[in-house]
Amino acid sequence: MRKALLAAVAASTLVMAAGAANAQDKLKIGVMATLSGALTSGGEDGVRGVQIAAKQAGNKIAGREIEIITVATDASPDSALRAARKLVEQDKVQLIIGPLSGSEGIAMRDYSKTVPNLVMINGSSGALETTYVNPSPNFFRFNSDGAQWMAGLGEYVFKDKGYKKISVIAEDYSFPYTQVFGFALGYCKAGGQIAQRQWVPLGTKDFGSVIANIPDDVDAVFLGLGGGDAVNFLNQYGQTGGKAKFIGGSIMADQTVLSSRGAAKRLLVGTPTSSGVADAWDDPKWQAWVKTYQEAFPADKRFASPSLFATNYYNAFNALAIAMGKINGDLSDGGAKLRAELARTELDAPNGKVKLDENRQAIATTFITEVAELPNGDLTNKFIKTVPNVSQTMGLSAEAFKAVGLPSRTNPECKP
Repeated sequence: MRKALLAAVAASTLVMAAGAANAQDKLKIGVMATLSGALTSGGEDGVRGVQIAAKQAGNKIAGREIEIITVATDASPDSALRAARKLVEQDKVQLIIGPLSGSEGIAMRDYSKTVPNLVMINGSSGALETTYVNPSPNFFRFNSDGAQWMAGLGEYVFKDKGYKKISVIAEDYSFPYTQVFGFALGYCKAGGQIAQRQWVPLGTKDFGSVIANIPDDVDAVFLGLGGGDAVNFLNQYGQTGGKAKFIGGSIMADQTVLSSRGAAKRLLVGTPTSSGVADAWDDPKWQAWVKTYQEAFPADKRFASPSLFATNYYNAFNALAIAMGKINGDLSDGGAKLRAELARTELDAPNGKVKLDENRQAIATTFITEVAELPNGDLTNKFIKTVPNVSQTMGLSAEAFKAVGLPSRTNPECKP
């Protein structure tokens, strides 16, 4: 029966343990990934990141064989809750890595409080509120949030690119709000103006009216789209013959889009963006990670370079493995030792050093890049510079950051 069940759910469940050990001796880890909807390509790469990390660890953590059970979400909070409950109530996992998308992360912060003995390490979700507002003591995020990923980009496009007035097109949920928030903090302070903000539902198919509504007098358009939405927009914008310059959100100009099929993605060449990774960073540790990623999967089963999602899930697994090793895998106290160890765990990750603040939120490096075309025709993010040690308050005091308010469709304002 067990073999039949595993065969039936092979697409979403990956068993990474073998040998004589009994099932109850294995460490059961749930992985939540967005495997349907607009962000599917990111979820698939997140799973690849976990697979690589698990293989490097010999499919063991703290000497125990691991069983990884992967469940699919669709980027909605409800799907994340269903997935988490399945993992906890049916699969009896002891740990969870995930989720991927912003509003999923907020839902998992709240859910984690209802299962205090379960330790959850964020996969890649980047909404500010997840760790900033009512943080959960058993939810840890070893990746920057969406605002942190924008640190320095606003100033760069204003001063170096000369974009004095822009408009925004972004998806209508927590992560793009956080991205535009982080971008605006620097851009508006530098003197920039955001003339218009258009918010579209996640999964939008027709961008015709949105494209027609782009103001003629802006220097560039900030695109806070991802996955299928980003590709749909570029295809439709290319058909109009438009010549706008773009500024890319972190997952707009990520490998999830740059490695997509079709020529429309070339509209992004020259687009400045910022993120927690930089494809063409020359750091040896990053280059080793790129090589490992490329060698782990056939070229048609991966991207040209590891995406932000693959890197974040890879780091999440490694943070868990390091902390579990320090406590010899002891979860007998309801995870108390693990929570304490994770809180002080620092990663020397492929994309730079990562440590956590008092809310268990990453303080990490942001990379400012520009999309460029390689001689072989692949698109990459050319490294421009780093912004090191970016905290969740974006260099502001706690009081000043709180006074700005939370990300929304309209906050922060940006007027001349």
